[in-house]
Amino acid sequence: MTNRRTFLKGAAAAPAAAALATPALAQGKITWRMQTYAGAALAEHVIDPAIKMFNQIAGDRMQIELFYADQLVPTGELFRAMQRGTIDAVQSDDDSMASPTEVTVFGGYFPFASRYSLDVPVLFNQYGLNEIWDEEYSKVGVKHISAGAWDPCHFATKDPINSLEDMKGKRIFTFPTAGRFLAQFGVVPVTLPWEDIEVAVQTGELDGIAWSGITEDYTVGWADVTNYFLTNNVSGAWAGHFFANMDRWNELPEDLQTLFKVCCDQSHYYRQWWYWGGEANLRVNGTKMQLTTIPDEEWAQVEQAAVKFWDEVAAESPTKAKVVEIFKKYNDVMQKAGRPYRYG
Repeated sequence: MTNRRTFLKGAAAAPAAAALATPALAQGKITWRMQTYAGAALAEHVIDPAIKMFNQIAGDRMQIELFYADQLVPTGELFRAMQRGTIDAVQSDDDSMASPTEVTVFGGYFPFASRYSLDVPVLFNQYGLNEIWDEEYSKVGVKHISAGAWDPCHFATKDPINSLEDMKGKRIFTFPTAGRFLAQFGVVPVTLPWEDIEVAVQTGELDGIAWSGITEDYTVGWADVTNYFLTNNVSGAWAGHFFANMDRWNELPEDLQTLFKVCCDQSHYYRQWWYWGGEANLRVNGTKMQLTTIPDEEWAQVEQAAVKFWDEVAAESPTKAKVVEIFKKYNDVMQKAGRPYRYG
């Protein structure tokens, strides 16, 4: 089995190209290069355990070399690098890696699409999103392997946010779609490399972050440079995925494909309890950030704006309309089911 790929070229990409110079096959062993959206501290939880498990079980048959945020290519170039075969696999949301598909807008934090982390796997496995994602990525030579939930989207800021007025003018690091939505409330979305965020907050280039829940704020060091945590969230869970170059995926024996899927599922399960427990524990026992809350009646304006935002996105294409319709159907079921699925 041969496995050839075009490597990054040019002076600016020389270090990454050098890192990619190892042949994919060595003495019959399959070697994949995988890059995650996460920096090293976060990756310790959201991806390291699954890849270590895969490598241990696969042994001499296959090994995955894991790279962290921006190590081989910038996060915004992950999709193209994977599509070309420069990188074999990726862990990211659609939005961050600039996927050119109809479903990109729904990656990361699509406003209020989910209330809890379990909403995401249910939407994909029981409400048809898996089939839509599979179809969209197959069109562009990428295998969509698995979807799962991460943490909710909260504001971590240097100054307190107690009202919508307090959000105005805040320079916030966030996801593209979340930034597009939040801009109507005066938020100024800022895009920077993940590893630069902590320093950007320290130097005043950023006023805060709307990229995670409180578990990540503590894990990656953002709780050390921000003072306040807003308990209102824009989404109950980040939607992220595992992807692979379609040719590389099809070259794998069926049992290694199955093993990779199982390890992805293990990764999703790990995050379910790590984030769920961490969010509650750090709100109650964390000492670095003071909690603030925008009153429910005022926050309702944001929730109402999300409904309008959904309709605007749905009008952009039939595929987007189909996804939005699934979100509406699902949330209607959850609301009618009542507690504990939805409160109020």
